[in-house]
Amino acid sequence: MTRQAFVHQALCYGSDEDFLDGAATFALDGLHADDTVLAVLAPRNIGLLGRALGPRSCAVEFVRADDWYGCPSRTLGRYHAYCAEHGTGGVGRPSRVRIIGEPVWPGRSEFETREWMRYESLLNVAFAGTGHWILCPYDTRVLPAVVVRSATRTHPELALGAGESTVSGRYADPADFCAECDAAAPAALPTGHDDIPFGRDRSAHARDALRSYARDLGVPEQRTHDMVAAVHEVMVNSVRHGGGRGVLRLRNDVEYVICEVTDIGTAKQIPAPPFPGHLPPDRRAERGHGMWVVRQLSDLLTETFDPRGSIVRLYFRRTATV
Repeated sequence: MTRQAFVHQALCYGSDEDFLDGAATFALDGLHADDTVLAVLAPRNIGLLGRALGPRSCAVEFVRADDWYGCPSRTLGRYHAYCAEHGTGGVGRPSRVRIIGEPVWPGRSEFETREWMRYESLLNVAFAGTGHWILCPYDTRVLPAVVVRSATRTHPELALGAGESTVSGRYADPADFCAECDAAAPAALPTGHDDIPFGRDRSAHARDALRSYARDLGVPEQRTHDMVAAVHEVMVNSVRHGGGRGVLRLRNDVEYVICEVTDIGTAKQIPAPPFPGHLPPDRRAERGHGMWVVRQLSDLLTETFDPRGSIVRLYFRRTATV
């Protein structure tokens, strides 16, 4: 099948045969069209698809899903970089990349699951205007019903197998879907005696406090460096656009070190950019890179930008992730 615009489909399958009917056809069609084909799948499905493709499997790049789907923002960044590298033909013309991308859903908390749903929705914005094609398998035998239902809202099309598809009648505009995710985000952290104020002349103090906090928790040195760099960027934004001063709150749980940056706000209404930091910035742009870098350095992030006072909460896993 030849299509020129970006295509994003969900393949909801209930058997190995259904999976192969959709995935193998998709891969073979791509190879026949001289597209680059990347398959990021659970190990079992890598084996199934590799055997089904036979000798043609050598032309497909296979990656284990759990080596790729570490956190939503970095995964989106990886796909963006992969398509940038492989999306140009030998004579410099655009070339299609086909991706079979199977997110890792088991073991996620409710918050993490929602952010991965958001990621699926954001793909429609991140790759709009390209000619790439992403097929996302969802195993209905093992996935929670809420995850399977979300696929119909985050994918404009549903794959039916053997190259056929239909429009999803439940597809939600990414702006609306992300607004729903924002509304369900965790509440702001309560104030505490150990809150760390910062301002134009006190950001170094806040960074030092964060380093000590991370060191006491046993966070590896490189991860601590990432944490400090990300939080510093958010504090700089608060100083510039949030009234000149704010508060850093540090908490932790079994999974994450949590860093929340709040500011006092400003009377001047500054419209928040759409999807702040979620989408790769234009490399030629002088501004707009900060929140993208923050999301690449952190594992999860929620934000509320408000002239009365903004809240940005960053989550860093206490163990390494991809």
